[in-house]
Amino acid sequence: MTQRLYLETFGPIHALPVLHYRMEFAQLVRMAFHQVRPDAVAIELPATLQSSFVRALRRLPEITVISYQTEVKKGSVQGNGETVYLLVEPADPLVEAARRALELDLPLHFVDVDTDSYPRHHEQLPDSYSICRIGLQAYYHEYLKACDGQIPCREDQRREQGMAFRLRGLAEKYRKVLYVCGMAHLERVKHLFDAPQAEPLERIKRDGINLWNLHPESCREILAEFPFLSAVYEHRRGPLPEEPVERGSGLRKSFNALELIQGGKQDVPEDTLLGNAILRAARHLGKEGSFLDRQRLIYRLFCEAARHYRQETGEPVHIWQKRSFFRFSRNYALQGGMLLPDLFQLLAAARGCVDDNFAYAFCRLATFYPWQAESSDLATISISPEELWGGSRQICFRPRQKRSKSLSRAGMLKRKREKHPGEWLEGFDDPSICSYPQEDIAIEDYGRFLKRKGDMQLSEELSRSEKFSTSLLDGIDMRETLRNIHEGAIYVREQQRAKGGVGCLVVIFDEDRHKERYPYRMTWLGEHEQESDMAFYATAPAENIVGPGICRCEYGGFLLSYPPRRLMDVWQDPDYQMASTRSEVLLMAALDYSIEKHVVYVAAKPPRSIFKQLAARQGRKIIYIPLGSLSPHKLKQLRILHILSGKDKREIAKEYIW
Repeated sequence: MTQRLYLETFGPIHALPVLHYRMEFAQLVRMAFHQVRPDAVAIELPATLQSSFVRALRRLPEITVISYQTEVKKGSVQGNGETVYLLVEPADPLVEAARRALELDLPLHFVDVDTDSYPRHHEQLPDSYSICRIGLQAYYHEYLKACDGQIPCREDQRREQGMAFRLRGLAEKYRKVLYVCGMAHLERVKHLFDAPQAEPLERIKRDGINLWNLHPESCREILAEFPFLSAVYEHRRGPLPEEPVERGSGLRKSFNALELIQGGKQDVPEDTLLGNAILRAARHLGKEGSFLDRQRLIYRLFCEAARHYRQETGEPVHIWQKRSFFRFSRNYALQGGMLLPDLFQLLAAARGCVDDNFAYAFCRLATFYPWQAESSDLATISISPEELWGGSRQICFRPRQKRSKSLSRAGMLKRKREKHPGEWLEGFDDPSICSYPQEDIAIEDYGRFLKRKGDMQLSEELSRSEKFSTSLLDGIDMRETLRNIHEGAIYVREQQRAKGGVGCLVVIFDEDRHKERYPYRMTWLGEHEQESDMAFYATAPAENIVGPGICRCEYGGFLLSYPPRRLMDVWQDPDYQMASTRSEVLLMAALDYSIEKHVVYVAAKPPRSIFKQLAARQGRKIIYIPLGSLSPHKLKQLRILHILSGKDKREIAKEYIW
């Protein structure tokens, strides 16, 4: 850990070169305190701001804004110039140095020179994250090489001479002084320290300094380190927080059976959930006192956002989306000459690699700062990024929302409510449960599509190409002809038709090898000649009650068998005991009940080879279709089913099913 730290030493001064408003350097400040154990602390701020700055420090972790007006002289007239804002946030190295000095009761000195005409600098510096890999010494020396030969402006020269003068005075009073300074100034201050300096002519008092409480909405936009990172850093300054316990259903607006029986819905406030996500991230990012890795923090932010996204929408973030997110955000950062992406780049990756709902959940968590309130002991101010940083980038989200045009507000108000907790569960004592017809139609249509796809795939496997001799067969095979163009021959294609059609269909969304996520198993028969028999495993219905006698479930996998009214209860059939997973039970049942030679099997990976042998013994053949080759959007729609406690619920189901 100490290999990351580097201090320039001249006399009793131990100087730490930093980049302002970067978390990695704030952590180096804490390491410097531990290593140097200074008698006094000096920071690169003017003494005219000392009282206001110390008051802002004592308000942390609440963010404070210090503002004042610069003075501009035009001829003999003196007037106000632009407004200067100074953010006091936890992850800034100067703030950390001053705050730590106050906590340890050490003398704190402000050694900079107050100036009204300091120009705005925009330096292109390497990513501060690189010090986690190469250390501060290598970073600082490379910075000096890049800046070698640059002549400082007049205001920089004044400030550096003034800081060198004050450091010489501190060197006579203290044995060890920790000096935290921007790396743009340190090398010149070090050289000036060795020569006698005159006391600078400067302002000794500044009027009109104001302290403001930052509005929570502005806090989301203008912090130099985005709020989630600052909040995690703030938690890790002290002992690691306890693991948060959430009692409720999370952000998702659903009804849990146990909650209903206990007396109704127990909603957890959104701020509490977001705060708990920050606590979990702070606790799981390494041991207490370890260096906080920005890359791991971004990963935790992604995981917590994915958790909230699933709670809100019921949809998981798939591994391929996760892989695309981190690859895209990395490449986006490299395009800008940085190692890790900033918040804007992360949001762009979230929107492009998952969807707008995930990007919104990501943004809401990334910009949440739990301690900032709209009312405080100070007046509240709203600041735009343009006022503070001189510019901003905008990104828009269009999260999918439920349609409200088709339902009047009066109709929503007339919807029936539970007379007592658990009333909506009473109907499930009746064994005559049924499905929702609109969902049945959709899944039957998609089942026919998959059977056609399997038939086409089988025909492709049976087709063959040969050189043209006497017959064109089924037409010229352009692919083979071009592939063998050096032969100067024409290839023709013979499309052989598969013997036997496609019978049963098995679709596996999740194998659930541990048999924990999809505990509900059911076999039900088609109600008419146009509907298949079905066996499936899904999430427990009682976990998501959406209406009176109406449950929302999610398929883990299902089997469709046609013609109807032939399927026995496959989950209790002793012939399928050799199956190790529920997906294998469905596949074995499909081979048994299929009246056609071919069975379509849709899953993330093909079945074990033993099932091909089993199919051959029964005169069947398995056609495997990879799940990834199908539309993810369509699969998300198909995974949802609603179980009704009776056919009478079909009349009111449309009011509760979106």
